[in-house]
Amino acid sequence: MEIFRELEAIENTFPHACVTIGNFDGVHLGHQLLFAEVVQRAYRHHGTSVAITFDPHPLQVLRPEGIKLISTCAQKIELIGHAGIDVLVIVPFTVQFAATSAVHFVDEILVRRIGVKELVVGYDYAFGKGRTGDIPFLQKQGEEKGFPVTVVDAHYENGMVVSSTKVRELIAEGRMADARRLLGRFYQIRGEVQVGKQRGGKEIGFPTANLHLDVEDLIPKIGVYVSQVICDGKCYGGVLNIGYNPTFGEEKLVAETHIFDFNQDIYGKPIKVNLLQFLRGEQKFAGVQELAAQIGRDVVLARLVLAAQQNELMLSCEEKFNS
Repeated sequence: MEIFRELEAIENTFPHACVTIGNFDGVHLGHQLLFAEVVQRAYRHHGTSVAITFDPHPLQVLRPEGIKLISTCAQKIELIGHAGIDVLVIVPFTVQFAATSAVHFVDEILVRRIGVKELVVGYDYAFGKGRTGDIPFLQKQGEEKGFPVTVVDAHYENGMVVSSTKVRELIAEGRMADARRLLGRFYQIRGEVQVGKQRGGKEIGFPTANLHLDVEDLIPKIGVYVSQVICDGKCYGGVLNIGYNPTFGEEKLVAETHIFDFNQDIYGKPIKVNLLQFLRGEQKFAGVQELAAQIGRDVVLARLVLAAQQNELMLSCEEKFNS
């Protein structure tokens, strides 16, 4: 997949450009349907499938409180690449760009810069200053400027509309199985392993790999999860605690993963952690022994969950599911 991070870097229009536009946060099943439609249409005409997205997310710029993102820009790029898109255009989103009119966007970006021949959008898509670039506007522009507009209907899974908003809600509630249904994969956090208090192995008997979490990140429900850890291209089971370590009187939010059957020094290494199932809320224990006993019970239960999902977990270890 060819990636353009500036519109000015696009020197020529693309052959029979079939285009979709969106924020694509999480690259959930609804987004994947958009990409599939674009790829199929481009293939029929020996053309180019093009996705246009924005970085940072427009709401991070336009709203003081920002927005909790399901995926980082790097994750989004990888997932869009796996969808088979030929060209990804990442438009830098600024306050100045937010003032761009819908007509200007169509004329200068879609038509002149990209060379759009077909446009595919989601049922609720709108863009431009004041969100004036809605579906009726795009359809009229398409009629006037010679590109058909295909609108992809809302997609439902288990009675839930597949949307980034719904996925965020499910993750915040710890409903990881439902989030997976809408994403088409496990929800994943990733980062470099940090040096923590190092009490997990020495004091408690369960060494952990610690990841930094920011309050601006999309934080799953506080508590303990069955997890799958990807490190150096290999997959391991584990239990993940997201919380504040109340037993030790701490206040800093941490993500600590005890990795099963693992004994390597991975400080500073990147890992990916898939969240499979919420086990319990975070608790304050009377002491280290009581905490260790509970973690032991968590490990037993997590191993049972992992064993029951063994076939699915083997599939999820393939690179296309873990990017």
